[in-house]
Amino acid sequence: MSIYETQASTDADHAASAEPSTTVQSLSTSTRERFARAGIVGELQALEDLLLARTASHSAYIAAAGAHTVQAGGKRLRAALALLASRLRGTSHTEQALHTAASVELIHAASLVHDDLVDHTRRRRGRVTVHALWDNDVALMVGDYFFALAAAEMALCRDPRIITYYAQAVQTIVEGELNPVTTVEPLDSALQQYLYKTGAKTATLFAAGCKAGMATGGGSEDDIAALGHYGYDLGVAFQIVDDVLDFIGDEKTLGKPAGNDLREGTITLPLMYAVEQSRSDFLRDIAGVSGLSDEQVAQAIAEVKQAGAIERTQQEARAYVERAVAHLNHFAESPARQTMIELAWFVIQRQT
Repeated sequence: MSIYETQASTDADHAASAEPSTTVQSLSTSTRERFARAGIVGELQALEDLLLARTASHSAYIAAAGAHTVQAGGKRLRAALALLASRLRGTSHTEQALHTAASVELIHAASLVHDDLVDHTRRRRGRVTVHALWDNDVALMVGDYFFALAAAEMALCRDPRIITYYAQAVQTIVEGELNPVTTVEPLDSALQQYLYKTGAKTATLFAAGCKAGMATGGGSEDDIAALGHYGYDLGVAFQIVDDVLDFIGDEKTLGKPAGNDLREGTITLPLMYAVEQSRSDFLRDIAGVSGLSDEQVAQAIAEVKQAGAIERTQQEARAYVERAVAHLNHFAESPARQTMIELAWFVIQRQT
């Protein structure tokens, strides 16, 4: 092993030991109980083991950075939705469902590594990002490697439509990354840009995971369409809440500095609503401007809150969750369906 590979392993070991990896046991009690009622706790733990096994590589850099990324964990919400969707018709297809769930998590991980690189983000989920811990070249290669792992996982799925769902989602994610929101007004134009980007970057992968899970479970085309609509609306709500948390959260709970979107010049829904409601020249002037000072960020957050934009944005997220839950009326009552309803409402109640 070269000195560089040794350093890669040493850095990753230090990062991993500093902060514990995310497993089923680290989920909140209420979430773990929900998953237990739906019968997917064992599958989620098997998923963690599978993801770590898949990151093994002959390259010490890839192996170390890959393990670092997987161990950063997260809620595994997309994977849980894929697993739950596979059970909505009352049968369990554990092995196939695991490949489907692993695919969506690997795509998500790949996109985050590349997003952090493009956006120069140094921390995510409280951990140092791959490009910050190693360098840009490693991050680029790790993201590519994760996309390849996802493709290999999809190839293990018996239903070829699953590859189509995920491939189309990746294409849409990239298109969304290259279509930033560029204005806060007029509101109609700003909303059109925002909803397109939110749908492309976030909601499309939620939808793909739900559709793939439903296909794994033997669902009909109507079943798959209903789950796709559920996943898409839930994904929009998830991103809207994420944007709200950037204004009302703190670095300890978010795992990144509050006001990060403002600092990066990213225009989100709370800022749009605040500009419309307050007519603030300050908010209009700083919208889309990167490199704001801490004082400017603090003033912007205060004005957005004072304008009542947080409450209005939260109402919008709630409306999307209500639409998502309504799509589940297509399915009979079951533990999986009930858990998907509860997860939808959890999205707008979360604090991180």
